[in-house]
Parts: sequence; structure tokens; C-alpha cells
Amino acid sequence: MTELTGAQIMCEALLREGVEVIFGYPGGCIMPFYDALVGYEQLHHVLVRHEQAAGHAAEGYARVTGKVGVCVATSGPGATNLVTAISDAMMDSVPIVAITGQVTSALIGRDAFQETDVTGITQPITKHNYLVTDVRELPRVFKEAFHIARTGRPGPVLIDIAKDAQQLRTTPVWPESVNLPGYKPTRDGNRKQIREAIKLIGMANKPLLMIGRGVMLSEAFPEVRELAERTGIPVITTLHGIGAFPEDHPLSLGMSGMHGWVHNNKAIQECDLLFNIGGRFDDRVTGKTSTFAPHAKIIHVDIDPSEIGKNIRVDVPIVGDAKRILTILLEELPARDSGDWLLHIREMQAVHAAKQQYTRPETPQFMPHDVFAVMTKMINERGNYHICTDVGQHQMWAAQLIDWLEPHTHITSGGAGTMGFALPAAVGAQFGDPGSTVWAVAGDGGFQMNIQELATIMQEGLPIKIAIINNGYLGMVRQWQQLFHDKRYSATPMWSPDFVKVADAYGMPGMSISRAEDVADAIATAYATSGPMLLEFRVEQEANVFPMVAPGASISDMIMSDPQPVLA
Repeated sequence: MTELTGAQIMCEALLREGVEVIFGYPGGCIMPFYDALVGYEQLHHVLVRHEQAAGHAAEGYARVTGKVGVCVATSGPGATNLVTAISDAMMDSVPIVAITGQVTSALIGRDAFQETDVTGITQPITKHNYLVTDVRELPRVFKEAFHIARTGRPGPVLIDIAKDAQQLRTTPVWPESVNLPGYKPTRDGNRKQIREAIKLIGMANKPLLMIGRGVMLSEAFPEVRELAERTGIPVITTLHGIGAFPEDHPLSLGMSGMHGWVHNNKAIQECDLLFNIGGRFDDRVTGKTSTFAPHAKIIHVDIDPSEIGKNIRVDVPIVGDAKRILTILLEELPARDSGDWLLHIREMQAVHAAKQQYTRPETPQFMPHDVFAVMTKMINERGNYHICTDVGQHQMWAAQLIDWLEPHTHITSGGAGTMGFALPAAVGAQFGDPGSTVWAVAGDGGFQMNIQELATIMQEGLPIKIAIINNGYLGMVRQWQQLFHDKRYSATPMWSPDFVKVADAYGMPGMSISRAEDVADAIATAYATSGPMLLEFRVEQEANVFPMVAPGASISDMIMSDPQPVLA
């Protein structure tokens, strides 16, 4: 075989892993890789305007395709700018490989220009990371990194490569397999535990299914649907489980947790069996853990054994892949009826719906839910879409008020709650599914954190639609200040530029909307526009997200419109 530089080996390794697009930003210590990249037209490089955006774009790509997303940065500040996105991917189980340049081997540890110990920094927020100083290690390291990122519980892997390792030549030895004796993820689950789960399902009078991101990752949608329909068990979702079970299904109850519906949280508190498939019992789901599901036996399916029993006691732990475990479970699971229990939940829903849903108030103000009422209708009429939401009030309104009918349509930053996520994630999602309509939905605060990626959208010619819910505040923080800090709005009022003029400066059409009756025409205009378009919705400034569980409170105690609990 011909000798190759380390940088060429990096490109070859990416092609061997099926990589087609990478998101990055060049610099001194990664320059040999970028020089080699010129000879590899099969690898489409997307030049972002900030390295954090490269990481989020890789996340968006991975979330839409199920493939490993790839981001690239140089050493020092380039690498540290990736840290937020790497942490986000770790929290939300997103498979990405982050490639960073490092100073030459002889300078490592000498505080050289743009030297940062990025492997030390990222050790707690990656599944694994590598520092490569020997060009001969590159083929093995890349194969291992992609294997680790995509298998078991997916997540980020970082490869930090010294500049001289990119420049030196060697004849690559490509490994045919991966040999990682300490890394053997369990996939099939324990049959004895699966049979115990079947037994508990048969005994339960008030069972609930809780669907999390693990269902999305394992593509276990048909199995979950068959399980629900065979047993009649009602289905609730976590934030990251949204879309895994169609919300127009008779057994669908929607989202639970801090901003979930009252009848869902009340059902959790009444149920005698909670079957959690692929959710990690995050604190935003459970509220005060000592009061969560007090009457329930709990079955927990998760591919990560460290998540089982970490936050909530579990009666039947099953470690493995959700799709494989449900396939085995369905082989032996008898049919049953849960109609009386579902009817009871629907009766609770009828009692609380009038208090919790965003009905049109007697006000001339333009409310955020006016936007989402139109958006859910129009996007679902057209179909074939992905919505990347940022973090804050608009994120929760979107989760609550859009009817999520298909998997992989809802893309958001959940565990880390990273503002600035939506716009670059939409870039990655559009590359992952070029024929779809991709929406970036953001608040005026989060949008400005990565506003520079408008340039990336224009340079790449991406037809992304942008919806800014502009309320002139850091809305969710302001809501907490209103409810829990006596309306002391410290550092939350926010001045913003004219977003339509900003879009125009980038060469993107834009429109500002301040009346509910104009929403439909604006969204229709965005759909009729072949390229990207920005819509700014100037909504009521002090609208709040309800229901809401106060921090540290039980999910039994939900705030509807003031700090008073409505559930006993």
C-alpha cells in the first residue's frame, strides 16, 4: 500500500466509516487535515461560524439520520469551543465524533501557543477520548471511536491529534474489527427479568408506559405501539420521547413532568405499574423523587446499567436495547384490557384541561400559543418536517402544543438545556434530511447566541425556516423570577436588534408578525419560499408556560397560573 500522511489517513478513516458531511472550523494545529481534505471531495465540509455550532450541527445530523455526526476544530480555543456541544451530546445520548488538532508532540505540556489539555477537559463529558501522537495509531483509534460513539448508549467521543501525527507518513494498517475487552454493551436483556415484567403487567390494574429517548435510538416504534395496543396501556412520553408514539393515537397522553399535563402527572401518582422504556428518570420528569409514583411497581428498560436505580428505585431492572427487549417480551405477552383505567385518566383530563390548555384569552395581546396553534396545523398538513427547538419557554410551548406524530421530528437540547442549540442543529438536520422542511424555533435570547450561523445557512444554500418567539425577555428565567423571586426581573429584560434587518443583511428574507391573524399567512409564505426565511413573532412579553412543577416540588403539586398547587 502507498504511504499516506496522518491527515490523509484521517480522511480515509472517515470514508471507511461512511461519513459524508463534517462540520468544522480550521486553524493552525488542524491545518494538515484541512490541507488533505482538498483531495477528498466525497467529504463535504460545512464551514460554521463558531466551533460550538459545529458540534450542535453534528448533533442535529446524528439525531435525524441515526449516523455518527462529525465535527472538527483546532487546538486551544477551537477545542474548548466544542466543549458545550460535546456536553450536550453526552447528556442527550447523541453519537458524535469530535476531532481536534493539538500542538506538536514535542510541545505538549509546555504551554505552547493554543495548547489546551482538551482530553483532560472532556474526560467527564465523553464516552471516551484519545490523544494521538503516533501516526500509526490513527486507523485503530478512528475505528474504535466510531464504534464507541454509535454502540451501547450512544454518545460523544473525542480524538485529539498532534500536528506532527497529521504530517508524518506511514503505511496504514486498517483493523477489520474492534477489540475492546472492557466495552461490551448488553443488548438482549435478561430473560428472567423480562418474564417478571410480563408478570407485573398482567397483575397491574393501573399501568402506564413511559417512553424515553431509548425508544427513539433503538427505532422501537412498532414494538412500543404493539405493546400499547395489545395491553391497552396508556402512553406518556418524556421530552426526548416526543414523537416515538403518535400523539393522535387513542392511547397517547402526551408529555409528563415539570411542564407535562396535569392528568399525566396525576396518573403517575396513581398508577400501580410504571413501565419506563428508555427514559432515565430525569429530575424534570420525576420532580421530588421521594414522592414520585408512590404506589407503583417500576419496570425500567435502559441500555445503560448506570441509569437503572440511579434516581428512582426499580423493581424490575432490564439492561439492554429497547427494540430487542420488547421483541422478546412481545413473544410471550398476553393481551389484556386497561379500558377502565384509561377512561379514568380521560376523566381527569376533562377536569383539568380547561385550566391547563392555552385557550384564547380575552386580550388583544398576541400570545405565543397563537403561533403554535397555527404551526401544528400547517406543519402536520404538509408533513416531512423536523423542528429544532432552542431552550426556554418556546421549547416547552412547542413540546406541549405541537401535535407530534412522527419519530425524529422533535429535536431539542434536553439534559444540558443549551441555549443557542436550535439554529446550528437545524443546519445539521437539513444535511441529514435534505428533502425535508427543517424549522429552527428559538427565543430572542437563544437565537442571538448563535445568530452568526445565518451565514452558514446562506453559504450552503439551506432552505431552513426560522421562527423567533420574541417576548423581549429571557422568558423562562423571567417566569421563575415572577413566580419565585417576587418579580425581581434581574438581568432578564432583553433588547434585540431588528431581526428582519439582520436577516436581510445576510441576504435572507424575513418578516415580523405582531398579530394572531397574520400567523397563517406568514408561515404559508415561509413554505412558499424556496430558500431560507426568518419569521419573528413579537408576542406578549409576560406569557408563562403552564402547567409547571416548582423546583424541588412533587409532580403532585402543579402551578397553573399562580404559585398555588391544584393537586392534592
